[in-house]
Amino acid sequence: MSGQGSLAVILDVGNVLFTWDPRFLYERLIADDRALAAFLRDVVTPEWHFQHDAGRPFAETRAELTALFPEHAALIAAWGPRFNDSLGPPVGGMIALVEELDARGVPLFAITNFSGEFWGPFRQREAALFDRFRGIVVSGDEKLVKPDPAIYRLALDRFGLDAADTLFIDDRADNIAGAESVGMRGHHFTDAAALRAELAALELL
Repeated sequence: MSGQGSLAVILDVGNVLFTWDPRFLYERLIADDRALAAFLRDVVTPEWHFQHDAGRPFAETRAELTALFPEHAALIAAWGPRFNDSLGPPVGGMIALVEELDARGVPLFAITNFSGEFWGPFRQREAALFDRFRGIVVSGDEKLVKPDPAIYRLALDRFGLDAADTLFIDDRADNIAGAESVGMRGHHFTDAAALRAELAALELL
């Protein structure tokens, strides 16, 4: 069947469409495994990075972190200009799946926790894929982050969608819960095969 008139599909980006891990960047810069592990654990922590997703400028977070870890100033500075290096290859099977959905006319959107500063260069790098999307909400631009229900409501309003007519796909259970709290259908992403099976059951593929 055609995707026309069916559910709209809203995807997460990191670890759904593309692998993401700060290790991808810093293993190129720190040769010693123990030093690398310590840097990732103690310096560029998930809590520190989450500030970028929430809209804080890298210049501010860099200055604060460098004040705490001046010996790592150069490594911290690399985070911003080399952020694309922390994004690895596409998640297996997902590019083909997006292409199939688009070819069938299924409306594609995204909601991503991503720095607004870092999103532009990455969006440009992967334009062939993201040009298939009809709209993308970036948390850093909105200063709202998943799983806050407000970011899902903003996306629905901006995209002109009814929550009941959407399928939201994310690799984090808390983000799925946030989407379901506003009435979206959720799929907790594990791999492309499981997602493909659900999409087929929904007659989107």
